[in-house]
Amino acid sequence: MISGRLFAVALLLSPFTVGSAQQSDTIRVSVTDALTRVLRESDEMRIGQAQLQVTDAQVGQARAAGLPALNLRGNYTQVTRNARATIVGQIFGQNYNYTTSLSLTQPLFQGGRVWAAMRAAGDARDASRHNLLETRSRLTLQTQSAYLGAILARELVAIQESNITLANDRLAQVVALEKAGRASRYDLLKARVDRANLEPMLLQARSDRELADIELKQLMNFPSNTVVMLTEELDTAALRPAVATMVSASQGLVSRSSVKAAEASLDVRREGIRIARADFMPTISAFLNNGFTALPTSSGFPTVWGQTNPCPTEGQPNRVCQNNGWYPDRSFGVQVAWPIFDGLRTKSSVDLAQAQERVARIQLAQAHEVVAVEVAQAEAEFTRAEATYDAQEQNAAEADESYRIAALRFERGLGTQLEVKDAQFALLNARVNAARATIDYYLAAAELARSYGREIPPPPMRPATR
Repeated sequence: MISGRLFAVALLLSPFTVGSAQQSDTIRVSVTDALTRVLRESDEMRIGQAQLQVTDAQVGQARAAGLPALNLRGNYTQVTRNARATIVGQIFGQNYNYTTSLSLTQPLFQGGRVWAAMRAAGDARDASRHNLLETRSRLTLQTQSAYLGAILARELVAIQESNITLANDRLAQVVALEKAGRASRYDLLKARVDRANLEPMLLQARSDRELADIELKQLMNFPSNTVVMLTEELDTAALRPAVATMVSASQGLVSRSSVKAAEASLDVRREGIRIARADFMPTISAFLNNGFTALPTSSGFPTVWGQTNPCPTEGQPNRVCQNNGWYPDRSFGVQVAWPIFDGLRTKSSVDLAQAQERVARIQLAQAHEVVAVEVAQAEAEFTRAEATYDAQEQNAAEADESYRIAALRFERGLGTQLEVKDAQFALLNARVNAARATIDYYLAAAELARSYGREIPPPPMRPATR
């Protein structure tokens, strides 16, 4: 079982630059801190959140296509030569033209395109939201696995160090027995060789601990020279009730976000067919223009309302002039457009949308199959992990008792050194297997919850003992 030993580990990979040393930072990390940082700093979460923002904007774009549009326009034109004025008369030869208008346009009928686009955008937003939830669930499990893996690596180092301590005690015991004439030179050499053979296992455990820290730091986007100090350890006393609660909450219907995202994507493709078919239908819109036009005789900007008055020319008493002001220009109407033949462009768009809908339907079926396989694998893995956990708990206790008996027999001359070595090796394996089984037991339950689409609670933790 995990004893909860805590170590502060400084990674030794590239800690120095040429000519100067980098200052490393020590960061205390709990499992909650790790989860918070990963979910905040992870590139996958950022991509998912950005994709959700994209679909939110698409919803607004689709909605805007059905709302009225109000535009204010202004224009200034200076004519250098007017053909109409030359041909008909100088009344058309105003060199300076000012126009301003306020235009209101409201779509009345678009063949169902607007509503289909709004539904498609909403479905795309739902798909992005479900994909984000699936990413969050996966990263939660990955972070817990990395954190518990770092705890396991520290526990394995502690087990190997304890094993070295037992070997040292046994070597000292053999030395004393050899001096007393109760052990042979062979027994002493054998004890020294057995002690030396344990060193590589301790070095390997320490290397695995450093690699586990690297994995955890990479997941949390910490610099490589950061020293990670784990502030919590797995609470083995509360492990079984916590796992039982999580497993009972996982039972029932499977509700995976990946399947919901695939269903939403299929709905998007179905709306895409309606959007493509809308091009076969006519479009109707109403418009209202309210503007003003000014044709001053000079380049000065008109500042008054226009009035038509007879020109003061005696030879042309009926000629009409204007006083450089603004004249109203209003119009309204209804526009109807119906494509008769567009080179089969619309038919091709419909065919493409239908093909994409078939692909989405197949992807949904694949998502159901993948989830079914993941659920079956998670259930089988949890059954194995639970049985292994129960067996290894009892095995570790029996191995500890067996070693104590073998050591006592050897001390009193009733047993051999080989018996003690075998008992110590069995104790080492039992402790290692028990530590791994404890971590696997919780992670199997967490994977089972994820496969059913349930929330993954943090593992039962307690403050580190040291």
